[in-house]
Amino acid sequence: MLTVTLGPLTLALNHLLMLSALLVATLVGWRVARRGGQSPESALFNLFVIGVLCARLGFVLAYWPMYRNDPLQMIDIRDGGFLLWSGLLGIVLASLWQGWRQPGLRRPLAWALFSGALFWGMTSLGSHLYSKGTELPALSLRDAAGQSVALHNYRGKPLVINIWATWCPPCRREMPVLQQAQGEYPHVTFIFVNQGETPENVSTFLATTGLSLTHVLFDGTGSLAQRVGSMALPTTLFYDADGRLIGSHLGELSRASLRHALEPFERAKSPASAAQGN
Repeated sequence: MLTVTLGPLTLALNHLLMLSALLVATLVGWRVARRGGQSPESALFNLFVIGVLCARLGFVLAYWPMYRNDPLQMIDIRDGGFLLWSGLLGIVLASLWQGWRQPGLRRPLAWALFSGALFWGMTSLGSHLYSKGTELPALSLRDAAGQSVALHNYRGKPLVINIWATWCPPCRREMPVLQQAQGEYPHVTFIFVNQGETPENVSTFLATTGLSLTHVLFDGTGSLAQRVGSMALPTTLFYDADGRLIGSHLGELSRASLRHALEPFERAKSPASAAQGN
């Protein structure tokens, strides 16, 4: 499961777990503060914001060549570009500073952070272990000519599956990024699975936008999205050469976030290239 639907709202599962961890931390901190100490509620919110900002800053610095010519993209967090280690480092340093300045906050804040981190770590690990290694669905879709194409036919190379639609603004914005990646990563197969539209509509869209996409398939009933547990567009799935899921991305991809998601393929390719050289 990649997304959770709450009424009209669809949330990525990892975002829901993070917000739930913040709630757990707030409740535990409030409970401990009742027995003595300051309430850590405002401090926890500030730490959450600091963590997000530091995680974003770490990501931008790590992929600086892709941001330096487009400063506005640095603050466009819709691409999901965050680094966990830099966010955690920011939270730890800010927590130590808060505890040094306000001794009465130390015990409630420590218990709150411990509880929130424990909840987030255990639930995220469980979700990761559940989804990682999920096999490529045994599903057949249609190509532009109406012929049946089995997804299993694409096994043997790393695989990126983008679930999209022409009426989806984030899908349209990320298409040039994915088109460019087709040429930059020839050892990776990119598949574009359109949701519920006709080949004629998609062909018109590609022609008017000047896009040239390989392996465009059509999923009229949304079967693939249902199989992988994502009701949000765009969704991008990353499978290894054996057809096992190694990652996913919900929402718009930037050049930097796509590069980050493709790094496991590059690491797997490097040892193989070295072995062939020997």
